[in-house]
This record gives sequence, structure tokens and C-alpha cells, in this order.
Amino acid sequence: MIVQNQYFQTLQHFPVPETVLLHQFEIQIQIKYRDEGRPRFGLMRGREFVMKDAYSFDLDEAGLDKSYKTMYDAYCRIFTRLGLDFTIVDADSGAMGGSGSQEFMVKSPVGEDGIAYCDECGYSANYEKAECVAQSKPSPEGDLALEKIDTPNVHTIDELVSFMNAEAYNFAKTILYKADDKYIAAMVRGDREVNEVKLKNLVGCTDDLELAEPAVVRELTNAEVGFAGPIGLNIPVYVDKEVELMRNFIVGANETDKHYRNVNIGRDFTPVSVADIRTIEDGDICPRCGKPIKTAQGIAVGHIFKLATKYSDALGLNYLDENGKTQTVVMGCYGIGVSRCLSAIIEQGNDENGIIFPVSVAPYEAIVIPVNNKQEEQMAAAEKIYEELKAQGIETLFDDRAERAGVKFKDADLIGVPVRIVVGKKCGEGIVEYKERTSDSAVEKTINEAVEDVVKFVTSHR
Repeated sequence: MIVQNQYFQTLQHFPVPETVLLHQFEIQIQIKYRDEGRPRFGLMRGREFVMKDAYSFDLDEAGLDKSYKTMYDAYCRIFTRLGLDFTIVDADSGAMGGSGSQEFMVKSPVGEDGIAYCDECGYSANYEKAECVAQSKPSPEGDLALEKIDTPNVHTIDELVSFMNAEAYNFAKTILYKADDKYIAAMVRGDREVNEVKLKNLVGCTDDLELAEPAVVRELTNAEVGFAGPIGLNIPVYVDKEVELMRNFIVGANETDKHYRNVNIGRDFTPVSVADIRTIEDGDICPRCGKPIKTAQGIAVGHIFKLATKYSDALGLNYLDENGKTQTVVMGCYGIGVSRCLSAIIEQGNDENGIIFPVSVAPYEAIVIPVNNKQEEQMAAAEKIYEELKAQGIETLFDDRAERAGVKFKDADLIGVPVRIVVGKKCGEGIVEYKERTSDSAVEKTINEAVEDVVKFVTSHR
């Protein structure tokens, strides 16, 4: 709780221009509850969490752009002060809707979100939004005759590659989904994955998009799972742009243990739509500059949206302009996952000994450790240092436990206290040890020097 309280205070005191705050923004930090189907990693994704929400209300799109930029800049200052290495990416607006949104992502191998970025031009987007450039692969020239072939017990692309001695990009896989109250099929190249968010947006699915149940697949294809294909399929087929570039490719035949070879769009089947419906991959072509894309996993800690008039239209949120005409208020929405930020800070700030907290969010800024709590001289000196630090506004922890010095040192590192003073045998000579959490070794200093350096270090990093 100490960590959370200090952390929330830090977030609440970031500078947002007062006039903007009073006239355009509604801001709150509160506990939220969500029926999360897949809680994981403690604060990273839970059913109860703390969220910072804000909404802006403007007269027009130009006002929204200004409010959006104000909050964008404030978020950059917040995450910088939290010590996070973050990336801002274009994002899908999802259920929130609106004309556009951006996410603030912290790179981490435990992150659930994928990030695509280009070091050359600065392009960045999450996987849900990242645009894929269609890339063609070698294929036989001219349309070859369609041929049905036996593929006994061969269900997956990997199995097909081995069975037919072909490359994964010679195949197009057909995946069936339930979109609202209807069933659809999506096709991507054999070495690609369907991006379900892109597909959902393309189809205009208002509810959930989910994989069709095996029983439904069997009913729609008249075959076991693994043999679905577009030819003769009586549901809408959506094709990725790369599949449109393919010639004489291989698909399921909607018949168990059978596939079609030499399939071509237009001659053998006609999709209802051709669009970018795949997930971007490392090494793909950057949609802006053509250089190779890099990918990483990330934690979404903030999200800002241009809602425009989606909700104000629905709620009848209007105003009279200078000409007495009714106009609709233009809205923006801005959120920070406060609890998740704490997890992200620890994911990025740690070593083999424990947490490395930035001073700005550390529950204690300094710790004073007497080596032997039975030595009156050490205890007296340690307590004096503790009181001096507190008097100078340093949030200080005094570890007077009857534990070995090594245990105290390990615990101080484990909980991430930024700087420590150790009071040992030389305290009678006015000498103590000073160590910053990120330093490899302690340095002997006079008591006055140690106190002054703690104050200087903490105040310069707040």
C-alpha cells in the first residue's frame, strides 16, 4: 500500500496547464473492476486495477487536436518521469471508436501486445494497426490446371510442407470464423497469421469475432478440421492482399484427406473482399520507407483517443455557437493504467538482486542500516542520520531489525530503495558507507558528506 500511495501521488502532481484542466478536461483516478477472462502476472492484467481516466470536450476538431496534443505531451512527461523506456505507436481504437488513437508502449518480453517499428523512418504501430505491405513469392507462370490431390492425415501447414516438398508460402490457409451471427472465411498465405482485429474491422463485426467450433467447420466444409478451402464454400471469403498475388497455390479441398493444387483467384473462386488482414512480422517491409520492420513485445501503459462526436451524438451533447446554431461537442478520451505502470517499471528496472525503482516512484527514497543493532554507538549514529534525512524531506526507511547485515542489504536491494547509508564499526570515526542502488560498490564518506549526497541524489532525480 505504501508503494501504491506514493505512486499515485506521483501521477497526480504532473503539470497540466490549469486553464486547460478547468475548461476542457475531466480527470479522475479510481479503482476499476473488469470481468477479465485471462488474469495474469499480478498487476499486469487483473480484475481489479487502478486507472487514470480523462475526457476532453471541445467546440470543434481544431480544439480536439489541441487537447489531444496537450494530453500527449503530458503523458510523455509522466512516463519519462516514471523512468520508463516507452514507444508511442499508432493503435486500433477498438470498441472505443473514434477517428484515431495512439498507445504508449513499454517494451518487455512479458508484454501481451506486439509492436512493429522502423529505426530508419520512425514508423511505429501495434500489431492490430500495423500496415502490411504485400510481398510476392516465386510461382509458376501461367494458370495451371486445377488438380485435386490426396493428402491423407495431413492437416497443418507444417505437415503439408513436408508431405508435398513445398514451401509454406506456396499454400493459402482458410480459417473459419463466427462474426456476430454469421460465419465467414479468411485466407492468408501459409506462412502468415490472420490479424483478427483487422478482419473484425473489415467485416464490420460489432460483437465478438471468434474461431468457428470444430462441429461447425465440419458442417460448413463437409470435411474434418484442417481441410477447409475457398472453392465451393458457401460463406463469404475474405482474402489477404498477398494471396491475391499468388498463382497456382495449394488450398484445402473441403474434403477430408484432400487438397487442391494450382488454385487461382478469379478462375476457381471469387472473394468478397481483398484487404490487409494479416499480422506484420519481423523483417517485413516498412509501409512508409520500405526498410525492414523490427518487432517487439510491449506493455500498453497508456492510450489516447480522438473520439470526435461518436458519444456526444449518441448523448445529445450539444452547444449553441456564436451564430445561435446547434453544434455537437467534440470529445477525446485519455487513459493510463496506473497499476500496470508499476509492473512495467519493475519489468524494466530490475537485476538479479531485485527491483531498481526510480526515485520518483520509490516507496522509500533512502534507507539507513545499522550493521549491529546491539551496538549503541551504531544505533545512535544511524538514528541521527535518519532524523536528519527526514528533516530535509527525504522519505527514509530505518532498518533496525535484529538481522544480519547481509540480510538487510539484500532486502534493501530487493525492494528497490534508490540509495542507502550503512552505519558500521567506523561510525565512531564519523565514517559510514554510501551506496546507490545501481552502483556496484559502496563508498566510504563522512556522515555529513553521506547525508548531503543522499539529499543531492534524491532531489536531482525526483
